[in-house]
Amino acid sequence: MNLAELPGGEAALVDWATAAPYLAALSPVALAIWMCVVVRRARLVRDALADRVTVEVVPTNSFDPSESGIVRWVGQLSHVRQVAKGVPARGAAVRVRYSAESRKMHCYLEGPSQAAALLAMPSFTDVEVIAHGSRQSIQPVRFTTPAEPEGTK
Repeated sequence: MNLAELPGGEAALVDWATAAPYLAALSPVALAIWMCVVVRRARLVRDALADRVTVEVVPTNSFDPSESGIVRWVGQLSHVRQVAKGVPARGAAVRVRYSAESRKMHCYLEGPSQAAALLAMPSFTDVEVIAHGSRQSIQPVRFTTPAEPEGTK
């Protein structure tokens, strides 16, 4: 049994010789639309990653979080993506970094600037929150080439 033998099967058969020019004209248009969507999404992600804030969380010596406190803190961090509306998932991610300097633990939270207030909100009682600002305040170091002496040309 083939498609032509089924009821209404003749209507389902496509005359490929007639449809081929239309498909050939449609495929570059679909490719161009897909490329525009990909480029726009990449620009949104790049802009979101360039505009991030860093918050330092420094625990005190008596810091001993409970399990429910940790769950509450993780739940607070999970809301960052909802606060940063319009930012793609790759740009709305929260980065948590830990370091120990001079026998003191530091936790750095980095996230989208739209969620700066949520990141800076203290979730533990024995924790000090220090907002560092955005990445925009960091200026790159530029080295200039020394001027050539006049007689070297």
